Amino acid sequence: MDMTEKRKLFESIVPQYSEKLYWAIRRIVLCHDDADDVLQNVFIKVWNGIDDFQNRSKLSTWLYRIAVNESLDFLRRKRNVASLDMSDNLSVANRLEADQYFDGDRVQALLQEAIASLPDVQRVVFNLRYYDEMKYSEISQLLETSEGALKASYHIAVKKITAFMKEHQ
Repeated sequence: MDMTEKRKLFESIVPQYSEKLYWAIRRIVLCHDDADDVLQNVFIKVWNGIDDFQNRSKLSTWLYRIAVNESLDFLRRKRNVASLDMSDNLSVANRLEADQYFDGDRVQALLQEAIASLPDVQRVVFNLRYYDEMKYSEISQLLETSEGALKASYHIAVKKITAFMKEHQ
């Protein structure tokens, strides 16, 4: 693919997928600024890897895989960095309510806290299935795991979220 074709393809991808990918990332990393940073990294990886995309999966699956992997890598790096920031001591719900970009109510903030309390894989599976309404077959390709394992992860995630919400209301 020559540079002109690459640029045209990339320029069609960015506006078509920016918002969807942003929200997929945001539900994993929670903070607007972090989501913007991760999204930027995703598009850098897309630009660098677009020549290698081989159409073995749908373009959206490839993009979501990059976004999910970048989000999880971001969380791993964040956990490994010792932070003295006092806001880290606040609950997820309190941080979201203080975020100028969060437009939900207390129940939605608690839901996000419940989701944030899930292990990474359960959180990703829940978000992709519940918010992005992806089919298990798509998530299976994206995460390279069986549909049965995904269904189990989703079911367990729903039970944990339900228990969390009951406990905090």
